[in-house]
Amino acid sequence: MLVFASEVAHAQAYQCRVPSTLTVPEVRSEGPTRQLPITGYTLAISWSPEFCKPREDSRAHRIQCSGDNGKFGLVVHGLWPDGATSWPQFCPQAGNPSQKVTPAEARRNLCMMPSTRLMSHQWVKHGSCMARRPESYFKVTRILWNSLRKPDYDYLSRQEKLTAGDIRRAFADANGRHVQPAHVGVKLNERGWLEELRLCYGTDFMPTRCKPRTWGAKDDAPARIWRGL
Repeated sequence: MLVFASEVAHAQAYQCRVPSTLTVPEVRSEGPTRQLPITGYTLAISWSPEFCKPREDSRAHRIQCSGDNGKFGLVVHGLWPDGATSWPQFCPQAGNPSQKVTPAEARRNLCMMPSTRLMSHQWVKHGSCMARRPESYFKVTRILWNSLRKPDYDYLSRQEKLTAGDIRRAFADANGRHVQPAHVGVKLNERGWLEELRLCYGTDFMPTRCKPRTWGAKDDAPARIWRGL
């Protein structure tokens, strides 16, 4: 086992602080509508230190990257419906003016997904193909997120000769018998640094084996994790 249980339990306690006021920008559909039968789901979880490394001074990513609202480790990028050969996107609910992400809904989700623009985008592109209302989409996302134990990747980053397989196994070990390494996709950037995990689920929201397009880096691929915490 690559991480200790006591370390796992508090791995994400990075003092998230929600601003007193939030605005949610309007995001429009930026691609064609694809309404397809859903064959499963992917919960994409980003490693925030790597994302923020070049964005600490970015106004657009101030909440996540400035440090003023806390430091983040793993955060949700989005919950994505999958199809047999492609993925559903930009479904009709996205164009309904009454179905927008409200500031109240953004506050509920900010420590999980520290960007109101990202929330709006994820609802318009992906959530609109899963639910009739943003609140329902984010409720499902929160249930999945809160069911997971997050490994201490800051600790794991100190391991010598780290591989993508180590990153997968750490996540599986932290989450018990229901999550196996085969259920965890690992996305590394072109320099081998961890960018994202992609957790694969069936239509019943139970973990399942990832498809090749979600699997990402092979187990023996050298990997590095930027700490920055």
